[in-house]
Amino acid sequence: MCADTPETTGPDYRSTVFLPETAFPMRGDLPKREPEWLARWESLGIYHRLRSQQGRPLFVLHDGPPYANGHLHIGHALNKTIKDIIVRSHQMMGHDARYVPGWDCHGLPIEWKIEEQYRAKGLNKDDVDIVAFRQECRKFAEGWIDIQREEFKRLGVTGNWDDPYLTMDFHAEAVIADEFMKLLMDGALYQGSKPVMWSPVEKTALAEAEVEYHDHTSHTIWVRFKVASCANFPELDGCLNTELLQASVVIWTTTPWTIPQNRAVAYGPGIAYGLYRVDTVDEKSTATVDETLVLADALADSVKTAAKIESWTRVRDVAASEFEGVILRHPYAGAEGANGEWDFDVPMLPGDHVTDDAGTGFVHTAPSHGDDDYQMGLKFRLPMTYNVEPDGTYRKDLPIFGGQAILDQNGKEGPANVSNIKQLAYAGALLAKGKLKHSYPHSWRSKAPLIFRNTPQWFAAIDVPLEDEMNTYGRTIRSRALTSIEELVTFTPPSGKNRLHSMIQNRPDWVLSRQRAWGVPLTCFVKKGAKPTDADFLLKNPQVNARITAAFEAEGADVWYVQGFKEKILQGIVDPSGYEQIFDVLDVWFDSGSTHAFVLRDRADGTPDGIADVYLEGTDQHRGWFHSSLLQGAATKGRAPYRNVVTHGFTLDEKGMKMSKSLGNTIVPQKVIDQYGADILRLWVAQTDYTADQRIGPEILKGTADSYRRLRNTMRYMLGALEGFSEAERLPVDQMPELEQLILHRLAELDAEVRALYRGFDFSGVFQALFNFATLDLSAFWFDVRKDVLYCDAPDSTRRRAMRTVMDLLFHRLTTWLAPILPFTMEDVWLSRLPGDESSVHLQDFPDTPAVWANPALAAKWNAIRAARRVVTGALEVQRTAKVIGSSLEAAPVVHVADTAILAALKSVSFADVCITSGIQLTADAEPQEAFRLPEVPGIGVVFEKADGQKCQRCWQVLPDVGTHKHPGTCARCNAALG
Repeated sequence: MCADTPETTGPDYRSTVFLPETAFPMRGDLPKREPEWLARWESLGIYHRLRSQQGRPLFVLHDGPPYANGHLHIGHALNKTIKDIIVRSHQMMGHDARYVPGWDCHGLPIEWKIEEQYRAKGLNKDDVDIVAFRQECRKFAEGWIDIQREEFKRLGVTGNWDDPYLTMDFHAEAVIADEFMKLLMDGALYQGSKPVMWSPVEKTALAEAEVEYHDHTSHTIWVRFKVASCANFPELDGCLNTELLQASVVIWTTTPWTIPQNRAVAYGPGIAYGLYRVDTVDEKSTATVDETLVLADALADSVKTAAKIESWTRVRDVAASEFEGVILRHPYAGAEGANGEWDFDVPMLPGDHVTDDAGTGFVHTAPSHGDDDYQMGLKFRLPMTYNVEPDGTYRKDLPIFGGQAILDQNGKEGPANVSNIKQLAYAGALLAKGKLKHSYPHSWRSKAPLIFRNTPQWFAAIDVPLEDEMNTYGRTIRSRALTSIEELVTFTPPSGKNRLHSMIQNRPDWVLSRQRAWGVPLTCFVKKGAKPTDADFLLKNPQVNARITAAFEAEGADVWYVQGFKEKILQGIVDPSGYEQIFDVLDVWFDSGSTHAFVLRDRADGTPDGIADVYLEGTDQHRGWFHSSLLQGAATKGRAPYRNVVTHGFTLDEKGMKMSKSLGNTIVPQKVIDQYGADILRLWVAQTDYTADQRIGPEILKGTADSYRRLRNTMRYMLGALEGFSEAERLPVDQMPELEQLILHRLAELDAEVRALYRGFDFSGVFQALFNFATLDLSAFWFDVRKDVLYCDAPDSTRRRAMRTVMDLLFHRLTTWLAPILPFTMEDVWLSRLPGDESSVHLQDFPDTPAVWANPALAAKWNAIRAARRVVTGALEVQRTAKVIGSSLEAAPVVHVADTAILAALKSVSFADVCITSGIQLTADAEPQEAFRLPEVPGIGVVFEKADGQKCQRCWQVLPDVGTHKHPGTCARCNAALG
């Protein structure tokens, strides 16, 4: 094989060797050069130029809006890069792939920041005009949108950055209000008083999507409820069940603060209960000798241990039927200073939610502070309580506990739990107490613990038949959503389907209202004096709705808060004085869930049917954007607004730990870009299985940079090999040697594979396929074998023309196939060969691959040839290690082949060229004992022999004819090439 640097002992033929030449730098210098390409793409208007292509099938990835309140983190970089690879790859596969970036602008985090600024100035938010306050929020969001936009663009993300969508745009606010009013008109909207997840820190209700669960240590208490009477026998001594009347029914709870709100005790109809008499106790026990307790048998021992009871006697079975009609006394009944607050009946009621898995087998029921409790309250008409204020304190006039905090404004425990425990002990009701570490709901944003709190809220009923005509997939929001999941949506990974289905199947009604200022208001009016259950409670009038939408379109949602707006909207339709205006704002998930309407449906670069091909976000969005978009679309479109849901995992550090500033293990995208360049960050994304959690850190990034370097070297060699290639040099496929036809077959295989992987959103598969091809098929094989031809064959030789023709075809495919993943580097590669003011790889499609390139029979033949080559290479490496030879060109081995078909295949090609030896002898003779073998390639043995002859001073092959030609020190091939 020809050397890069000819020997100096003979004639100097250096200038006659066709070494690769290219100005393409070995080092990418990406941090410095990438901004230049960004500026170039912007000046070329690449994204908008692609939109001008006519007749291409539409493909739309709808952007889940990030929140406009901070610099990007590594999760943002992962998310936006995956989206960009999807959009770019589908564009290059022949689609009109549109991407409109967007931002979520309303909501608590921004409002909280402005409140903090006010507090720092000694101002109170409530003293500021609400429109002025909302304008401050808008300015804050605008500032961060501009910052984030530039950070996203620096990642190389293509899209309509000149005209993104914002949930605070006037049109968006008008559409969000209009979508809400569809719920009003279709009968899904109602006001209910029920317990919802409430944040005392943020003073607002939260939706399921805004709740996350963390470990939390709670107080646990076991409380005695004394029997007051039996329904059929009000007098204690007249009741047939005197043993039960003298006993205590024991409940267990982890929320002592809810005891003042108790209205019943639930039991399980199928649970086995027993009556237990205490015999002996520990000196620290609060249990008393001879008292009797009613407990679930399966839980009795755990209660005995908690209460420090040394021994007891199980008196008898207690059938669940014995609890029917039993009335208990509230533990605080008759308490000093209670003023009769708790002197009411506490009924025992059957509940299917009661189990004997934990606790006592009885559930303390406070309808205002739990969903199961609330459902019991509805079923048995239990009264609701309003003891807890928005800031998490008891109402000030509540006896004993008035004004005490359950959670303070920092999310820390207030005195309410301990005060209740002390009062229970004082009342003789506390049987035992303890602490429990368990999973507990927290605010997604403030990270503070939550409470269930009864408040009047606005809900979308998801099981009520809607009064619309979109019934193809069901009559209710839930049924339409579930049908969409089952029949209309493809999930990547498939596990996302079951996850979302389970959430929709088991979720309660959607809490739409928030008690905040920065958001789209609930644009509805209620009749003064009417009850939520009255038919005329809500004003349902299309003319009113149209006026609201028009006002928002012209002036934005702020106009709702302008003095006199109610009168302006209602005048001439109904008497404004007879109605109250609602000032709660919508859950921000309703905002983002509505984006399909004002982006996909309404924009010129949307979709005709308002349905996206892809929604892509992190796995947490099964309870977030995927979820809210599905519910909102089911309500107002009759189906899901997407066809594919693609989910990525979370980003962890190199040790698999969650990233946090306190641990100091965060990776900032901009720092990675400053050190390595955006393409290295994008390559990290492409190398990961993004459907699971991914790891990133300094060592991983070093490995990514090494993969990039190897791939860049392959591209650089290709550019050098193609220097000066012209159409006149191109050779028809049928005139090419088998080796080049084999590479074309691999390109045909890869073309189908790459397209399928891109369509399936499998980018690690794409990169792995292309990287293996570049390093194994090209660098380690084809490039290596054909170096001699490229460097030393005459320019018009068939072999050299064939190789360069295939190299040209390879260039157009590798650069375009890799462009979605490495847009900066592939632009550099493309322009190095095809410069021009209007030139860009991102204006190209993946080239079509002729069907005739596919040649499975040839591929099977060459698989056998390459297997035999590995045996030869192994044999030569032994001699090289022993310093018998320095180069494989010094060898002319004998290859013994047992299989006649394989032997014929090897004889049909220039196997010496394939093995990069100066000669080779193929024989069917049995391999001698000393032959080199590889266990994985049976039937082939190699005996080393040195090549006969002299070394050619131009190509370095050792051949007998060297020195017998016109040009001194050359072989016949090189002599002819020199002319």
